[in-house]
Amino acid sequence: MGRRLISWHVDEYRRQERSRLWYIVAAILGFVLIIYAIATSNFLFAVIILMIGIITLISSFKEPDAIEVIITTTGIVIGNDYYEYKKIKDFSIVYEPPEVKLLYLDFHSPWHPLVSVPLEDVDPNVVREQLLPFTQEDLNRNEEHLTDVLQRLYKL
Repeated sequence: MGRRLISWHVDEYRRQERSRLWYIVAAILGFVLIIYAIATSNFLFAVIILMIGIITLISSFKEPDAIEVIITTTGIVIGNDYYEYKKIKDFSIVYEPPEVKLLYLDFHSPWHPLVSVPLEDVDPNVVREQLLPFTQEDLNRNEEHLTDVLQRLYKL
């Protein structure tokens, strides 16, 4: 997979600090949605809401695994996933500490979603310098993606 240029560790998913009030509001909202789904005979929706609740509850008690991010001379390794530079259209770095420190990877394939990688304590300028010889930088993307904003604000 090429020669290692820089690496760091990130959590598998962002651990959210949620208050008791957050859980109460989420439980009430989930209960109301399940009642609505049953009243409208939309049982699949009820199952989906129930699954979201269970997954959220389980992830609250489980510590996220640490995964390694490695930038190499041929691609980027994120945990068990390897992304070759030829498949990456561009990258961008959104850095507004202390809340937002993200590396975004966009791909040529429209079926491949945008990947966001937390930079943690790594210097964003070093990451940028290592990526520039291999792929283009998107200077127009200078804000956090909407899904990342919603996850951070609503502690999802």
